[in-house]
Amino acid sequence: MCGICEKESRNSLCFECRKKIQREFKFITIYSKKQNFSEQYYLFQYKNLIRNLILQIKFQRKPYIYKTIEYFLQNNKKYLEKLKKYDIIIVVPLSWKRSLQRGYNQSLLIAKIISNILQIKIENKVLYKNKNIVPQSTLSKREREKNIKRAFKIKDIEKVKNKKILIIDDIYTTGSTLNECAKLLLKSGIKKENIGVLTLAKD
Repeated sequence: MCGICEKESRNSLCFECRKKIQREFKFITIYSKKQNFSEQYYLFQYKNLIRNLILQIKFQRKPYIYKTIEYFLQNNKKYLEKLKKYDIIIVVPLSWKRSLQRGYNQSLLIAKIISNILQIKIENKVLYKNKNIVPQSTLSKREREKNIKRAFKIKDIEKVKNKKILIIDDIYTTGSTLNECAKLLLKSGIKKENIGVLTLAKD
């Protein structure tokens, strides 16, 4: 069954839905001078079909949709080759409260897809969220930056010392969350040129 339209299909993604996703797929690299990371990657624009899929995953408890996205990326993995230079994947963490409410971390689901395709290890306990915050999606750019400040902490930094690190989140809007995570790595001695970020979509 197709994970998107739920019609009968031999695979988790039917031919028609695959064509729709293919039209929206664009592996983009941005080199960042003003951010705390050196490179930013995203796979889709946050609109149309992809936006609807992400909203279903986050708010309608449909994590199985990621199987559909994984199937698509497995068939387009040549575009992901440049990510092989990274040694470690770090995931933007959820608070324990949000994890309990949702039942999973959608960013970790993305990370597992990339890890499986490229064989890059995930270090899931280097970053953790030390306080609950107002959902970023409800705030302006300036409010997001203030809201996310000191929301994360680092432990076991030795696990990623002298490694090239890819931080993964689901959506890039203003970059406040990823920038805050990267700032902690910088303060812990990781060089900016060794930090990249990847999101499923960019708003």
